[in-house]
Amino acid sequence: MPMIRLTVPPGSLTEEGRRTVQQDLAAVLLRWEGAPDTAFFRAQAWSYLVELPEGAQITAEDDTPRFLVDVTVPHGALSERRKAGLVEDATRTVLGAAGLSADEALRVWVLVHEQPDGTWGAGGSVIRYADLVALAKGQKADA
Repeated sequence: MPMIRLTVPPGSLTEEGRRTVQQDLAAVLLRWEGAPDTAFFRAQAWSYLVELPEGAQITAEDDTPRFLVDVTVPHGALSERRKAGLVEDATRTVLGAAGLSADEALRVWVLVHEQPDGTWGAGGSVIRYADLVALAKGQKADA
C-alpha cells in the first residue's frame, strides 16, 4: 500500500497542476509498484499535498521554489529499476504541475522510504508484503 507526499512552497504549482498533481503522482506510484489497476488498489494509494507557509522553504543560496516528494512503500515493492523509473516520472510530474521545464529537474527531490516488513498496519492488522502480492495476483485490472 503506497503513500506519496508532495511538499511545495505556496503558489509554486499552476492552477491545473494543483488540481491534478495528487492523482497523477498516485498513478505514477502504482504503475511503478506494479499494482493492478483496480479500484481497491487505487483507493489504497494515498496522496498528500503539503503546501508550506510563506517563507518556510529557502536554500542557502536563494528562495527559488524546491519540491520534495516522499514516497513510502513496503520493503521489496520496488526494484532498483522501478525506483529509478518512479523517481524520473515523479520528477517529470512535479515539473509539469509547476509549469517548469526538464532543465529545472534538480529543484525536485524524491525520497523513497521502504517500510520494513511487519511494520505497516491497516484496518487494525499488520500488513505484510507477501499478503499484498497475493492480493494483487487475485485482482484483475479494471476494464
